Amino acid sequence: MSMLSSRIIVAGTHSGVGKTSVSLALVAALRRRGLRVQTFKVGPDFLDPSYLTLASGRPCYNLDGWMSGREYVRQLFTRASRDAEISIIEGVMGFFDGADPITGEGSTAEVARWLEAPVVLVASAHGLARSFAAMVKGYASLEPDLRVVGVIANQCGSRQHGEWLSRSLAASSQPPLLGAIVRGAFPELPSRHLGLVTADQGILSPSVLDGLADALELHVPVEGILRVARSAPQLTTSSPERTAVSKQVRLGVARDEAFHFYYQDLFDELEIQGCELAPFSPIRDDCLPEQCHALYIGGGYPEEHARGLSANKPMLAGIGQFAASGRPIYAECGGLMYLSQGLETLNGERYPLVGLLPVATRMLERKKALGYVEVTLQDHSLWGSKDTLLRGHEFHYSEMTADPAGQQGWRTVYSLRERKAEGIRGEGFQRGRVLASYAHLHLASCPEAVKTFIAHCGAKS
Repeated sequence: MSMLSSRIIVAGTHSGVGKTSVSLALVAALRRRGLRVQTFKVGPDFLDPSYLTLASGRPCYNLDGWMSGREYVRQLFTRASRDAEISIIEGVMGFFDGADPITGEGSTAEVARWLEAPVVLVASAHGLARSFAAMVKGYASLEPDLRVVGVIANQCGSRQHGEWLSRSLAASSQPPLLGAIVRGAFPELPSRHLGLVTADQGILSPSVLDGLADALELHVPVEGILRVARSAPQLTTSSPERTAVSKQVRLGVARDEAFHFYYQDLFDELEIQGCELAPFSPIRDDCLPEQCHALYIGGGYPEEHARGLSANKPMLAGIGQFAASGRPIYAECGGLMYLSQGLETLNGERYPLVGLLPVATRMLERKKALGYVEVTLQDHSLWGSKDTLLRGHEFHYSEMTADPAGQQGWRTVYSLRERKAEGIRGEGFQRGRVLASYAHLHLASCPEAVKTFIAHCGAKS
């Protein structure tokens, strides 16, 4: 049983209003005050959490209602924030946007309700005066059981503009204006595809964090937000303590600039269930970690590092030999691309890669897939037995040049249904104990799936 109180959700009226900048600035400002800050990101995003991890100095965790469900979200929040003094939860898209246009499933609002968390709404004030109050009223009243405690107006034209917005909100009995941030106050964060580039110390340096915190402190009374966070009701959750079992297997995990799209809670669950994690770099290392029972190659940006990946012949050969030994390899999205015959970039350059899959991949100008997916296992695989149901999402700008199924012993073991589309298709390409897929599955919320995977790792080929 755990009692948690200090927490706040930074939600946005829509994507692009600045909730990531506000969240990062708030984390940096609170850490200046000596507070231990735990961060969370609503939704399946891999990029924003990399920024929040650097800003807080602690791993950021994803909270996704559609992929993992209410009890898991509450338990994960409890566990991750147990030793923190305040939790900052950054929302996804608009406040009510998620997997469903009617129920709000998978939305920031859903997580706010489950965690009984006060909400600070970030909204763009560009070109608005009294209409700003009308917009806020809609967000604050659509679901009355949610507690929108205040508004941060971003992209204001001037301090006077902010004063007008404050008066307009007060006159219409809306949540108060907590602060008005003028245009250009925040340092600009680089973007790629639909979101930020992955954070590193060069992009999110201490000076950039200081600049974000300075801008927030200048325009928003941070102590007021802290008081609001501390006013959250006590959250009582039943989250049983789990003791990690002794290490039984060793898992090599590809982690470098090319492969870094992972959910931190999966690593936690793997370790709790007796898995030792051994990171390696497919770009720089010339061999795999010693004594690995299995490999996990996650998503990332292999297309940005195709030359280096292709040039590392000892690593390519080592992974091929590992597969030939019969030991398990799980690859998702970028990992699938890495196991293919090779990658064709947008400028037409082709780079040979591991060559396990009998097809190549190529980059596209537009996204190939974006959205939630539900997977039903059609046969035994690394993550479960037939009919096991798993949830996740897809997000990629590449495609395979052909269907691997039916070639050289490869077959599909997933029946995949896209949340936003009709029909079911075969996916999850498996041969022996190698499994590759474009789907990023949320596996930590399915402990039995993790147990099955570790059993495969320990089994003889």
